[in-house]
Amino acid sequence: MLAFKLAFKNLIGAGLRTWLNVAVLSFSFIIIIFYNGMIDGWNQQARTDTRNWEIGNGLFWHPEYDPLDMYTFKDAHAPLSNTVNSFISEGKLTPVLLTQATAYPQGRMQNILLKGIPREQTIVDLPTEKMVAANGLIPALVGKRMAENLKLKEGELLLIRWRDKNGTFDAREVQISTIFDCNVPNIDNGQIWVPIDNLREMMNLPNEATYLVVSKETETIDIEGWTYKSLDFLLKDLDTIIQSKKGGSNVFSGLLLIIALLAIFDTQVLSIFRRQKEIGTYIALGMTRWDVVKIFTVEGSTYSILAAMLAAVYGTPLFYYMAKNGYTMPQAGTDMGVSVADVIYPTYGIGLILTTILIVVLASTIVSFLPARKIARLKPTDALKGKIQ
Repeated sequence: MLAFKLAFKNLIGAGLRTWLNVAVLSFSFIIIIFYNGMIDGWNQQARTDTRNWEIGNGLFWHPEYDPLDMYTFKDAHAPLSNTVNSFISEGKLTPVLLTQATAYPQGRMQNILLKGIPREQTIVDLPTEKMVAANGLIPALVGKRMAENLKLKEGELLLIRWRDKNGTFDAREVQISTIFDCNVPNIDNGQIWVPIDNLREMMNLPNEATYLVVSKETETIDIEGWTYKSLDFLLKDLDTIIQSKKGGSNVFSGLLLIIALLAIFDTQVLSIFRRQKEIGTYIALGMTRWDVVKIFTVEGSTYSILAAMLAAVYGTPLFYYMAKNGYTMPQAGTDMGVSVADVIYPTYGIGLILTTILIVVLASTIVSFLPARKIARLKPTDALKGKIQ
């Protein structure tokens, strides 16, 4: 307790030098917590959006289906068994059929994926209930970015050409019934959605599908002839990107923290040099050399405690504002190929805050102890004379 009292009095007595170190260290606190909070917020939003819009509680793939190999699409479909159809009628599964196709907007040619999904499905957030067209036309859904790329508007007609199961070309006009806004590029970029019954008729593939989406309320089920892909597998790419971002943030935060700790280290070295007679007085009054080391070490750790308190003063309103209003992502962020919301809301968990405080306090203590070790090697006579070699 005595060490804490003396350390606190010495820091307050140092005046501006103390508060400069505290200000720099508090800035490190804010940056570390803010950046990691942004990454955690992005991770939570991206995972939630991907589940809501695309993968539900997992997917059942046709054994030959590979979303990264378009040459597998032609044969990646199979008839649905009675068991699967019963799951679909119960709302546990949603079938999706896909094929390669070509769109001709304003006379231009654009390769696309044509996907079929039931109008009545409720598992994913696609507004499939709005797939309604007049005059016997096939209704279609397109994402906002796809619509901007093809310069499409709601109600507009679009010519689509595809091959059926026998390889025969066919073409038909579809009507853009709805343009939806979504943060998940896997259901937007290069894709047009139509009712699955229409696509089955167009492809001459009755009662067939390429993959099945599992409802979020459904536990894992086993379907013979289909390969189940778990959330961990489907979100692996997103997790990899998040980890790489966190690695970059750790490097940046580490450099910032090193600068702040270097200032504390220099301050402690200078303080020990200038306070030689004070150290000798402490020893003359009966303190052991390690007691004096403890005082200087506690002084360094107190910098981090004061910095945490200062960061709480101006960081709390900042974090509250960011958590409430979020951070607007630039338009270029939506073309990364992963789920990126227009506005990211940071997540400041208690674990993140406590871990950051613990790391900074521990680092400050170590940095303060290093120059203070010299005091432990003092001879009592040198200490009384105020001589530190």
